Amino acid sequence: MTNQQSRSGDPEAGDDPARQEVDLVTLLERLLAQAPGKTQKDLASEADISYPTLNAWMNRTRGTSRIDPEKLRAMVEVFRRWGVRTTPREFFEAVGRPAPGPSGDEREARLLKLYRQLPEARQRALLKDAEAMLQVSRIT
Repeated sequence: MTNQQSRSGDPEAGDDPARQEVDLVTLLERLLAQAPGKTQKDLASEADISYPTLNAWMNRTRGTSRIDPEKLRAMVEVFRRWGVRTTPREFFEAVGRPAPGPSGDEREARLLKLYRQLPEARQRALLKDAEAMLQVSRIT
């Protein structure tokens, strides 16, 4: 269901709490505890996630491996607004995915500019390639 991973091959993993991998539930519980007066409902509302979905993640009745990356980023932003220090990397690792690199506005603008110059058939091909690259990155 969730992507709690172990490092049984790493003899020092248990020695350093910062090196232990945590799943999304553990991460959210820790961060919510650092935001006095804030609840799961507050998080769901401010991150634009339905409360039943967030609650299902928290109860481990719904998997977390396919959460939309924008939802993960939205939760990071909510916690930051609440004064809780966290990073996108923490969230992506908690769901068992590599953290994506920074999405700089200039790089995105350049990609969009190039995309718009392509003929429609090439645009479709580029989208298929990008989707395939994303699938491969989720597997590895």
